[in-house]
Amino acid sequence: MSFEFIVTEVKGNVGLVRFNRPKALNALSPGLMSEAMDALETFDQDDGVGAMVVTGDQRAFAAGADIKEMANATVVEMGKSTFISSWDRLKRIRKPIIAAVSGFAFGGGCEFAMACDMIVASESAQFGQPEINLGIIPGAGGTQRLTRAIGKALAMEVILNDRRLTAEEAYRFGLVNQVVPKELYLEEALKLAQQIANRAPVAIQTAKEAINAVFDMDLDAGVAYERRLFYSLFATEDQKEGMDAFVNKRKANWKGK
Repeated sequence: MSFEFIVTEVKGNVGLVRFNRPKALNALSPGLMSEAMDALETFDQDDGVGAMVVTGDQRAFAAGADIKEMANATVVEMGKSTFISSWDRLKRIRKPIIAAVSGFAFGGGCEFAMACDMIVASESAQFGQPEINLGIIPGAGGTQRLTRAIGKALAMEVILNDRRLTAEEAYRFGLVNQVVPKELYLEEALKLAQQIANRAPVAIQTAKEAINAVFDMDLDAGVAYERRLFYSLFATEDQKEGMDAFVNKRKANWKGK
């Protein structure tokens, strides 16, 4: 794959997508978003990839959307833009995605990180939704995902009053999985992704689907949905392999089927 705004590579069985607009602090332009989604969808279809990591650089994961590209836009133009709808493509990715965040994760950058399945943050990471300073509000899920992650009161302060969360605060409030030294954040994210990618592929993807269903259903409906997914896995080769390996005290050889 060849891109203008991102760099991709495969490390073991982990697909890595790196935002590559350093002069713009990796601001999320429509072009960058389109390329990132194309890369993630390609990895999602690659049987050799079990999980993905998305990152920027040490200075910035992504410092927001590219404001220059939307400053003079009309309501109709924004409605027709594919920029916001890119997040819908992200939601449809079946394999786990880990955001490796260092430096700024503001606005769309924070929204992108939250739309991933897990976040590994460097000690320098900062999270925020400063759209209020532009006379707008978050438009790619920020009001919804942030509130679910950290609660109403704190989300109100972050979104209404431009409060920035440090990496340690984000960890304490449940927004990120772990905080590591700046020089290790990408390595740790790749390590976590590798551990997940080494597990039963169909079960991993099904578990992600079940967890995400929490946000769309009440408890009874969610438990019933989980149960159907649970039963369905008994039709897979991986279930037979995993249980046979357990019973016979050997390492499982996952087929992804």
